[in-house]
Amino acid sequence: MKTYTRDRFIKQFTRAMGLIILIVTTILLILPIITLFITSLKLDTEYNRYPIVWFPAVPQWVNYETVLNLARFAGAALRTVLLGIPYAIVITLSSALAGYAFARFRMPISSRLFGVVVALLIVPEMVVLIPTFIVYAQLKLTNTYWPWVLSAIAGSPFYIFLFRQFFLNFPKELEDAAEVDGCGPIRIFVQIFLPNSTAVIATVMFFAFNAVWASYLMPLIYLSDSQQLLGVVIATEFKNPRGITLTTLSMAGTVVYILPPVIAFFLAQKHILKGVIMSGIKG
Repeated sequence: MKTYTRDRFIKQFTRAMGLIILIVTTILLILPIITLFITSLKLDTEYNRYPIVWFPAVPQWVNYETVLNLARFAGAALRTVLLGIPYAIVITLSSALAGYAFARFRMPISSRLFGVVVALLIVPEMVVLIPTFIVYAQLKLTNTYWPWVLSAIAGSPFYIFLFRQFFLNFPKELEDAAEVDGCGPIRIFVQIFLPNSTAVIATVMFFAFNAVWASYLMPLIYLSDSQQLLGVVIATEFKNPRGITLTTLSMAGTVVYILPPVIAFFLAQKHILKGVIMSGIKG
């Protein structure tokens, strides 16, 4: 009886500690977002006041109106969407084709090539950013959107890895039956693999679009001021005539900036989580 009571106490204590850790972690993760939102409702004089004013005396919803009425904000948002959607579609298709080849075509060199893809996962973006910029500059492709187009056609090592792992779980019998019916590799890919890959496709498209939406450094070095994407505009636009950043307006712009991907994630989280989980089932 004492052993049963002790084991039950340990189990309940462990569960309670786990719950406390989860609550504390959630608070720590959400706190910066709450601070961001509260700051966006302040006057600049309240933000710069000492001692710190934690909450605005009167919420300044006009900050959001100012951001949304800014001409450059709307134009940059439209350019980002018009670039992000085709980029997401193309890179998803090219990565899916590469993942399909790695998963289904067994050649002596395929394992080594896939090893190169995996190795590229650990290469920081900053390492290749300058050499890639030099190449595009010599090809006269700066101040254009061609760098995004070409990188989308080339695919992404991470997305190729996700598709390859996902396609490994497909039953071989489906592929064999399609081959008996006279289907070639491309037709099998289009009619069997893609229709049954909605989870990983949703995952990759979300990540790909968000990569363009959240991009800052790449558009900053590749595009002119009139071509800039939304991330750069948010970071550089809100300044007074003396060049000092208007912090509360910047925070309001940031809130508007992060809302679309957050909403998209919550709407598609079922498919995204399923895609990530199922892509890691089989090695």
